[in-house]
Amino acid sequence: MAIFEPEADETRTDPSLTPLFGRVRLRTLIVLRWLAIGGQTITVLGVHYGLGFDLPVLLCLGVIAASVILNFAIAFSQPTQRFASDRETFAQLAYDVLQVMALVGLTGGMANPFAFVVAAPVLIGVASLPVRWWVTLAVLTVAGSIAISIWHMPLPWNARAGELALPWLYRTGLWVALAITIAFTAVYAWRVGSEARRMATALAATQSVLAREQRLSALGALSAAAAHELGTPLATIQLTAKEMARAAKDPEMQEDAALLVSQAQRCRDILKRLSQAPSDTDRMHDRIVLGDALEEVAAPLHGLGIAILVRLEGGEGEVPVVRRRPEVLYALGNFIENAVDFAQGTVEVSARWDAQAIHITVSDDGPGYSPEILAKLGEPYISSRKGRTGLGGLGLGVFIAKTLIERVGGEVVFDNGSSSGGARVSLSLPRTRVDVRED
Repeated sequence: MAIFEPEADETRTDPSLTPLFGRVRLRTLIVLRWLAIGGQTITVLGVHYGLGFDLPVLLCLGVIAASVILNFAIAFSQPTQRFASDRETFAQLAYDVLQVMALVGLTGGMANPFAFVVAAPVLIGVASLPVRWWVTLAVLTVAGSIAISIWHMPLPWNARAGELALPWLYRTGLWVALAITIAFTAVYAWRVGSEARRMATALAATQSVLAREQRLSALGALSAAAAHELGTPLATIQLTAKEMARAAKDPEMQEDAALLVSQAQRCRDILKRLSQAPSDTDRMHDRIVLGDALEEVAAPLHGLGIAILVRLEGGEGEVPVVRRRPEVLYALGNFIENAVDFAQGTVEVSARWDAQAIHITVSDDGPGYSPEILAKLGEPYISSRKGRTGLGGLGLGVFIAKTLIERVGGEVVFDNGSSSGGARVSLSLPRTRVDVRED
């Protein structure tokens, strides 16, 4: 069913869907580090001179100055607009982790209320690095937090209030809280980022399918323009052939000229049909009775050993006359094709309608959806459901079909039939968007 089937490896062959070299620009890392430098400088100077705490100011400013030097070195030696490789990004974020830990170690270790800032580079790494890299960064951060909880300078405190000594159990609790924060936020950010990337890939595939449909639609206008342009030279050829037929004395020459005239006329008739828009010659091309539309979508799938039964269950008023919308036909074709792929012997396509919507159900007598697949249907995911082809694949086809139905204001529900036990897809299409009688 080529006209309804998306290319399974579309995301692998389309350059627009291929991941770029790296996920973050050098400029982004530099800007984030400048923000950190500004915040660290304000905090150190404010705590020391504003609140009167005895900080090792020169050491702290020296650690901050190291980041300033690094930023300038990168900015003047590298084109900042390029994407950083994963190794470069990891190296810079690892430096940021160590730099923050050095500041925290100089100002009280885990007792410092700013100790939790060490988790920030890990979150950036989760958003911009593959799993093995950001996991390494998280492990480095946790190990470093253990180190600064053991080896650190005393927590700066107001000299008049005396030295603040926190119990070891409290400091241990702070470290555990930091480790949990790093682990939880990293996994959460990774899951959210993974979902976002999968959705972006699936949406890009949807746009590719829609663009292909638009190109096919544009071929109609192109054929009409070509037919118009070719009409004049064909008329000239036909006229010349008629003159040759009248002037020719040789019977064979007359026969060839007559054949040329007839074939030129045939070409003109074909071009005449191409130059006319379907709506000009066939009113039913853009509008079709609901039952005929379902039969048309199911027609390419007959002959595969599965009986496809199309029936109208009735409803309020006459049978709807619907627009021939490519996105709806594509989605229906995808759902019927999936049903044929997993059915044991029968696929049923039924339709009913009311004053507000047209309801279409596609069901099969196959094994149905497993619970884990049913929970993910409509999302781009790796399918483990095996059909006649024996191939699992990206669930982009169902995602695209569901998205196209939702674009016209419809809804799609996936479940298992209560009686037959097979899979069932239920569509609801608003009549104001698909029924020509609602115009």
